[in-house]
Amino acid sequence: MRCGGVLGDFRRAAYTLCVDMQMRSEGLARRYRAIRGITTRLCQTLSAEDCAAQSMPDASPAKWHLAHTTWFFETFVIRPAQPEYSVFHPRFEYLFNSYYNSVGAQFSRPDRGLLTRPSLEEVGNYRAYVDARLTTLLDDPGQLSSAQLDLVELGLNHEQQHQELLLTDIKHLLAQNPLAPVYTRAKEPDSVPIQSLSWQSYAGGVVSVGFDGAAEGAASAGFAFDNESPRHRVFLEPFDLASRPIRNAEFLVFMQEGGYTRPELWMAEGWAKIQEEGRGAPLYWSRQNDRWW
Repeated sequence: MRCGGVLGDFRRAAYTLCVDMQMRSEGLARRYRAIRGITTRLCQTLSAEDCAAQSMPDASPAKWHLAHTTWFFETFVIRPAQPEYSVFHPRFEYLFNSYYNSVGAQFSRPDRGLLTRPSLEEVGNYRAYVDARLTTLLDDPGQLSSAQLDLVELGLNHEQQHQELLLTDIKHLLAQNPLAPVYTRAKEPDSVPIQSLSWQSYAGGVVSVGFDGAAEGAASAGFAFDNESPRHRVFLEPFDLASRPIRNAEFLVFMQEGGYTRPELWMAEGWAKIQEEGRGAPLYWSRQNDRWW
């Protein structure tokens, strides 16, 4: 009885683990298709020329974002899981590695805009090639270990980061064009009542920040990057926080009352920056016919 009981417990645990792995794999497969599809759709209104240009050293072309996020899955999930896998292009590891020194050398970040090849079409083919292989692995539970599924989840959160970066970089790129090209037409915002602005005071003191994966209930708290751990205590100075975000019209009053000419309203680094660049308004603000846009 004792032996049988232990064996039964082991079988139940193994079955539970198998079911959990299957459910996790199926969930990641759905998320993978959805998140990868969003990245592709973010580029639908862009031309091939838009996707290849780089407006400043700290930005990257949209085409590079599309390829780099694909390279992540190919390098860290597919290749270790399938040693017989044939990479799409042997030099993509050099072109689309960002800062993973353990993998190898990287193409210069400020020069990514010089990569007229591969074409946007070829990068699209690269995404399709990797997507087909990885979705096959995810659709067949057991092909990827728990640790490899962790890397898929990491890769999905990584891709969502690059979706934000892609939009940020495209916004800066299009803003350099005197033709003022439109990325997408915005819908008319709903009319909402404007709340009065007030300030909420916070005492500060010793507070805990960071993610604690070992804490009770942390497993259901969702994903966290490694640099969000460990949870630790810091001293926070007392501060006030506005009850709502500032509005454009309110910031315009700040500008009209000489906000960009008064150094006492700025931190030293910010004041030096607006002096260096001759700024009188935020980035992406422009004055046309005595009106701010």
